[in-house]
Amino acid sequence: MRIFLICPVRNITDEEKIAIERYVSDLELAGQIVHWPLRDTDQNDPIGFRICEDNRRAIELADEVHVWWNAASKGSFFDFGMTFALGKKIVLANIASLVRTPEKSFENVLLAVAVRE
Repeated sequence: MRIFLICPVRNITDEEKIAIERYVSDLELAGQIVHWPLRDTDQNDPIGFRICEDNRRAIELADEVHVWWNAASKGSFFDFGMTFALGKKIVLANIASLVRTPEKSFENVLLAVAVRE
């Protein structure tokens, strides 16, 4: 199965990077093919447009999209929007860190549309 991982790239903390590396490694050891943007999308793009196009293509090819949510990641909002528009199956990678809010929020949308595995 092909998986695209939505997660922070810029301003990622060392702790978060280690946790995501472990998550990706576990998926790959289980035989999944994972597109991890930090590793698999060329981040050398002064505008960011090509990065968005590359990620869109990888999302289109994915069987499902896993989300390591960090609300500080602007790119994650963009990638989540593309994922939602493409009707992809969404799995929350760090579901324990999402907190339902009393008002509308992307966290609430993620919790509503994601598959629990």
